[in-house]
Parts: sequence; C-alpha cells; structure tokens
Amino acid sequence: MTEQLKTSPLHDRHVTLGAKLADFGGWQMPIEYPGGGVLREHTAVRERVGIFDVSHLGKALVRGPGAADFVNSCFTNDLRKVAPPKAQYTMCLDDATAGVVDDLIQYFRSEDEVFLVPNAANTAEVVRRMQEKAPAGIEITDQHSDFGIIAVQGPKAPEVVAALGLPTDLDYMSFRVTQWEGHQVIVLRSGYTGEKGFELVPRWDDAPALWDALVAAMEPYDGLPCGLGARDTLRTEMGYPLHGHELSMDITPNMARAGWAVGRDKETFWGKDALAAQKDAGGYRLTWGLRATGRGIPRAGCDVRNSAGDVVGTVTSGTMSPTLKVGIAIALLDRGSKEGDELVVDVRGRELPAVVVKPPFVHTQVD
Repeated sequence: MTEQLKTSPLHDRHVTLGAKLADFGGWQMPIEYPGGGVLREHTAVRERVGIFDVSHLGKALVRGPGAADFVNSCFTNDLRKVAPPKAQYTMCLDDATAGVVDDLIQYFRSEDEVFLVPNAANTAEVVRRMQEKAPAGIEITDQHSDFGIIAVQGPKAPEVVAALGLPTDLDYMSFRVTQWEGHQVIVLRSGYTGEKGFELVPRWDDAPALWDALVAAMEPYDGLPCGLGARDTLRTEMGYPLHGHELSMDITPNMARAGWAVGRDKETFWGKDALAAQKDAGGYRLTWGLRATGRGIPRAGCDVRNSAGDVVGTVTSGTMSPTLKVGIAIALLDRGSKEGDELVVDVRGRELPAVVVKPPFVHTQVD
C-alpha cells in the first residue's frame, strides 16, 4: 500500500476550483486550474498577478541560546551577512560529499530563533541532521503542518497585498511579523518566479480565509490562482534551481554555480572541506542554459551531444517557455562548453538543435 498523500490547508479550495492535483513531495498539490492551465497562469504572473499555494514546503524552528550561530555552522550561506528581520537562501550539504541534502530559506528572527523553510520531501532529513548535531539548549522542531504558505507573484503583487492591509514596503528578502484580521502573518518580500512578489506565512487554520481575501483582491487585476506547473515554467525561465534537478546529492553548489550562496570565509559549515576539495580538483560539469533553435521541447534526463555525436552533458530541467515560445533547458555540461556553442539535445532519439546561453532566459523588471 502507498502512503496516503498529505493535503494543504487550502485543499478544499483547489478541489472546488477543479484543480488538477498531483503528488509533490508526499503532498497532493494543484498542478493547474481549468480555463487555460499552465500557459494562462504563467502569463498572469508575468503580466499581472497570481497566487500559489506552497504550503507543502517544510517549516522548522531552531530555538535556544545561540540558535543563529548553530544554524550558521550547519548551512552554506553566511547568516552574519544579514541581520534580523531578514531571510536568506542557503543549502544543507552532506558533510562528506558536499552533495546538496536540500536548499532552503532561513528566516533570521533573532540570535535565539531561526525559522527554516526547506523543501517538502527533505524537511524530516534536514531536521534529523540538525537534531543529531545540536548542542545542549538548542531545540529543533518540525512545524510542517503548523503553517501555510501563499506566494503572491507578479507586477501587481504589491497592490494585492496592500489591499489586505499588509506591508509592502520591504526590501528584498526582508520580512515582517504582522497581523491580518487579528491573526499573525509573516510577510516576506521574495519569490520563485523572477517577478516582484511576497510569501505570506499564516497559521495553518488561518490560510483559507487569507486565500479567499487574496482571490478577491486580485479580481480588479485579472489575477489567477496558479498551480505548481506554472511555478515550474516561471522558475525555469529564470534559471532558478529545483532540488532533485539542478541541486542534488550528486550535484554540488560548485556544479550548480551556486557559489554566491556559500560563505567560503566562514569558519565552518557542513561539507565545507569536501566542497573546497572539489573546487581545487576541478574537472566537474557546470550548469548552463540551452535555448532550442529547432522545434521541440528538451526534458530532464535527455543527453546533450556535440557536433561529433559525443555526449557532453545532460538536461536537468526542460520545458516550452510560455514567454519565448521556444524550448528551453537547464543542463549540466562538460568543461569547455561556452556561451554560443551549438549542441544537440537527444529527445527520445530525435535531435533537437540548441545553443548554449547564460540564464535567465527572460529578463524581468524586478527592483
């Protein structure tokens, strides 16, 4: 028997809207909604506004004297480069191999409290590893089902959030703990689409009312509820990594060009020595973008070949870009590959010509 899928606090809303549902990290989540699907939802976010239920994302709390220092000793990014109330993208690496256990957002609340948002399927493993290493006095609790998360994304996102009386005057990756209708909500200025946006973190039971208010506030802007299908096409157009594709136990931050999220000058973090050793040794593949120059859609797992027919890489994510109307991909390519190279993606035995590019594929106007 298969384990029953978990559902978000907004599950009933998705069912009522007729959403197509699928398994995401053990959670039954919406892929798309009727009336136009991924293309319509993607366009709404690029041009106007859309909201996403991402309550399947993990939540964990690290609390106790020196919690911030402990978190900083675990993960790659340097928490000391920011100050509360600020959030930061970071990665949890395997200490021996520097493979990526997960990538996550850390909310720096205070010296004694850091709130973490890992990926759904990896939350328990991140929590387990932290609990195993935590010194006396530091408590790590899994709060996966204590909070919902709703992402509001698109050029009109500030207007929609402001219509609910929530703050929008936030710098990128800053957050504020505030109140809405008498209930606590965390408002983070962030997103995974390349557009201006916010991630709202209400308590679990408060999420449905907040969702309904956002749907109503979007109506003047022709905004849409959006599924995780559009979230994937939007992030791929930006070249943003997805764990299990561009980051994994086999794909390190060096390979993914994620060095900007690695505090190499920090005294320690899990995987620091292994990551440095790989960088010194060199020879590993690097992440690039591929833009198809023929008709077709590259897909994850497809081989990438040069003009001689030699395999020089593999696609980690691929899709038809709704904005560009061409196939695009993120791929791991052999050293020596460079921007402008003409390669071929093997799509089920059919050759799809493509050119090497530097993501993002689409440039947005986010300030």
